[in-house]
Amino acid sequence: MKRYKRSDDISYALGITLTFELLINRPDQARRVYVHSDFERGETFDKLSSLCSANKVEIVFSDKPFNILSQKENCYVIGEFSKKYMALDKNASHIVLNNPSNAGNLGTIMRSAAGFGIVNLAIIRPAADPFDPKTVRSSMGSIFRLNIEEFDSFDEYMGKAGQRNIYPFMLKAKKKLNETEFVKPFSLVFGNEATGLDDSFLSVGTSVIIAHSDRIDSLNLPIAASIAMYEATKSSDF
Repeated sequence: MKRYKRSDDISYALGITLTFELLINRPDQARRVYVHSDFERGETFDKLSSLCSANKVEIVFSDKPFNILSQKENCYVIGEFSKKYMALDKNASHIVLNNPSNAGNLGTIMRSAAGFGIVNLAIIRPAADPFDPKTVRSSMGSIFRLNIEEFDSFDEYMGKAGQRNIYPFMLKAKKKLNETEFVKPFSLVFGNEATGLDDSFLSVGTSVIIAHSDRIDSLNLPIAASIAMYEATKSSDF
């Protein structure tokens, strides 16, 4: 057991809630579950044991992994899983993150995407690691509800994404969010936290700006993405 590295083929869901998400939504990726000696036996433990038994996932009773992997005092369960990218559905709408750099932001956007029913996420490298335990934790386990695929460039993504309507979100955009009609299947495209999207995206699809007061210079990435996802899906019947 060692600390997570991006080059590893496995990662970890730190906490019982995230481990349940793993076992329920991606049991084929679950490898084993570690349980701390302080984890109380009861209904939650019985549910965990039942899920592990049903999916033939080994339970390991050991405190050592927690000393290595988690600095959280209230973490008593860790789910170990195989990292797996999944091809995006060409017929569905996508979120596209161009060079996202922060694991916490990436995980928060994953959670919003799952909440608004946009379950296909494209990540343009270089980017934060979607399987970093920090990302998994920030997603609250929503990572196990998404199809995630990485690309080396936006052009590579476009070559594989199929016919769709592109909406880059940027400060120099052509249209305000409340004036934009989102036609499915669509791709909502967002840039890096610090630099956003470069001007070349002004010629891609319909660029959109989220108007706000001059009391701030910009919205942070997870908030902007969540507002955009809400507006694009507000007519959906979840």
